[in-house]
Amino acid sequence: MPVQPVHVTAGRAAIALVPLAAMTAAHIGPAVTWLPGLRRRLLPRLAGTGRADHVALTFDDGPDPASTPHFLDALDGLGVRATFFVLGESVVRHPPLTREIVERGHELAVHGWAHDRPWLPSPVRDAAELARTVRAVTDIAGSRPRWYRPPYGILTSGRWAAARRCGLTTVLWSAWGRDWTADATAASVRTTIESELRGGGTLLLHDSDRTSAAGCWHAALGALPEVVAACRGAGLSVGPLAEHGMGP
Repeated sequence: MPVQPVHVTAGRAAIALVPLAAMTAAHIGPAVTWLPGLRRRLLPRLAGTGRADHVALTFDDGPDPASTPHFLDALDGLGVRATFFVLGESVVRHPPLTREIVERGHELAVHGWAHDRPWLPSPVRDAAELARTVRAVTDIAGSRPRWYRPPYGILTSGRWAAARRCGLTTVLWSAWGRDWTADATAASVRTTIESELRGGGTLLLHDSDRTSAAGCWHAALGALPEVVAACRGAGLSVGPLAEHGMGP
């Protein structure tokens, strides 16, 4: 049997990789929307841009019995309602706390089943896990969620399609507090937020440290009163995505 020249073998291998490269690009390409500046300019709805006189307050990664109740108490004291993007595995682990979020006037949204990074295409798993989370939230809290935010804000084609099939609108954020880091403080969170947040924006904070630095949620909690006060001082109301004027 004749031996193929090395350049012929290498060429065939390269050709064989073309479909894989195309599939990978199609899968991870939408993740470019993670870039906040690009998102705000080109995809304002995805960035959570809503009513100019309103700020949407959102929390990721709960529910967590060690921290979420502190946020609920603080929000009660401030007279503010928010949207909580919850993880399905935490929802089924803590049903009473999940229901309490709704009973205290807040909105539940979907953050996925688990907080994993979607580097490899897995559309079947994405669809199954997202549908599973929607069912869990609906069954336990008694209301069907409207919004979806992928973990880490990494939106892939598979997760975007899965959200669409579940009837969810994907919303990322226009400002955050970098409150997940080990060196975050209430002052650093507030300063970071104030440099980015404008009327019509969606603010991302975290009510749990399960997927971030231990104890970092204290920084977000400590910053919350002054952030709300700053918004109100600028003539902006603060509330959940349901009141943000983004439509269905």
